[in-house]
Amino acid sequence: MSGARPGRTLLRQEVVEGIKRYILDERLRPGDPLPTEPALCEALGASRSSVREAVKILAALDIVEVRHGHGTYVGRLSLSALVESLTFRGLLSPDDDFQVMADLVDVRELFERGMADRIISSLDAGELDRLDGLVATMRETGVGDGHGFVAADRAFHALLVAPLGNDLIGQLSMAFWDVYTIVAPHLKGFTHADEAETVAAHQNIVDAARAGDVTAFLKALGEHYAPVRRRIAEARACGEGEPQA
Repeated sequence: MSGARPGRTLLRQEVVEGIKRYILDERLRPGDPLPTEPALCEALGASRSSVREAVKILAALDIVEVRHGHGTYVGRLSLSALVESLTFRGLLSPDDDFQVMADLVDVRELFERGMADRIISSLDAGELDRLDGLVATMRETGVGDGHGFVAADRAFHALLVAPLGNDLIGQLSMAFWDVYTIVAPHLKGFTHADEAETVAAHQNIVDAARAGDVTAFLKALGEHYAPVRRRIAEARACGEGEPQA
C-alpha cells in the first residue's frame, strides 16, 4: 500500500464514487445487475484496473456483489462492514471495548423500547413459545455453562426483533453480541444473583409481550439492561484504577 501513487488512489476513489452515483441515479435495488466492466470503463472514463479496484472496495462494503462467471450486482447493503469495524475497534483497545459495548447497549435498548408496541403486536404465539423456550434454556444451562447461556440470550434478542422485518435493527442487535464476545472476559464475574436477575428479566419480557402489556414490557427491558450497564461501568472503573505500566 505504501507504494501506491497519490494520483492512482484519487482515481480509484473517483471510480468508487462514480459507481455509487450510477446505482443511485439508476435507482437500482439490491440484486440488480451493474453494467459490464468494459461498459463501466467507458461510462466512467476509467481504466479496467481502476474499475476492478473500485469494485473490490465496494464489495468489501457490501455495496456491490461479484458473482464470478455472472457479473456484478448491487449488494445487500448490510451492516457487515460496520460490524467488522466495531469488532476490530474492540480488539485494538480495552478502553474502546467498554465504550463500544456501552454505546451498543444504548442503541439496542433504544430500538426495543421505541418499537415496543410493534414488537408486541408482531410476535405470534409460536414466536412467544420459542422465546419462552430460550428463557428455559438459560435457566437450565446457567451461566456456568458459558456458551449455552450466552447463545440462548443472543437468540432471544434476535427473535424478539425478527418479526419487525427491519434488517438494520437486527444487524445492530447482533453487532452487540459480536463485540460482547470480546468484552466479556474483561467484565467482573457473573454471580448467581446476576444470573437469576437476567433470567427473570427475560421471562418478564416474554410475559409482558404475551399479555400485550406495553408498560410491563418497558419495565422488563429496563430491568434487563440496568445490570448490563452496571457491570460495564464497574469494569471500566477497575481498569481506570489499575496502575499504568
